[in-house]
Amino acid sequence: MSVSMPQKRYYRQRAHSNPMADHSFQYPVCPEQMDWSQLYPEYFRSLGGSGKPDKHKAQVEFADIGCGYGGLLVELSKLFPEQLILGLEIRVKVSDYVQDRIRSLRAAEPSSYQNIACLRSNAMKYLPNFFTKGQGLVYTNTDVEEVHDWIVKHFSDHPLFCRVSDEELADDIIISHLGTCTEEGKKVQRNGGKNFLAVFRRVEDPQT
Repeated sequence: MSVSMPQKRYYRQRAHSNPMADHSFQYPVCPEQMDWSQLYPEYFRSLGGSGKPDKHKAQVEFADIGCGYGGLLVELSKLFPEQLILGLEIRVKVSDYVQDRIRSLRAAEPSSYQNIACLRSNAMKYLPNFFTKGQGLVYTNTDVEEVHDWIVKHFSDHPLFCRVSDEELADDIIISHLGTCTEEGKKVQRNGGKNFLAVFRRVEDPQT
């Protein structure tokens, strides 16, 4: 079956959106209230029978904050076909493109891409509504060194995060895909730029 993919030129939007603006978003009161089967219907349907996860208790294992046009989502889908992966994007047209792209990919290959989805949301405000505390690693990647330095300083100063060493990341298959499969990452590569990467691990809160 021939399936046409959405064209980016019809979804262009400003590179940035004010996260503090009064947007209208839909979000669960807490992670336990989120019905993930709405975003991954075939994923849940295909499991069937025993061992089928509760649509409210299933956890998204990967979140791409500011997923842009979805390049990393598509790559991660192939790398981790059994894991649920979610992109969060605040820009209306860009999130519309990613959602249409995923629908087209699913239609073209029904047995693939059922584990990725995109939501238009504001991660600065609503991340705790979708994800439980301390769910895992934080990968940060930017082509602006000053931003990288700012990120490293604030994560390093925070008592609930520790930086993951280069030695620990040597076998991490995600690393090689960061900064190479997104539209912005490819642009940086074409222009001879450099990506600055840092990974942090959420540590246990001593007060709990």
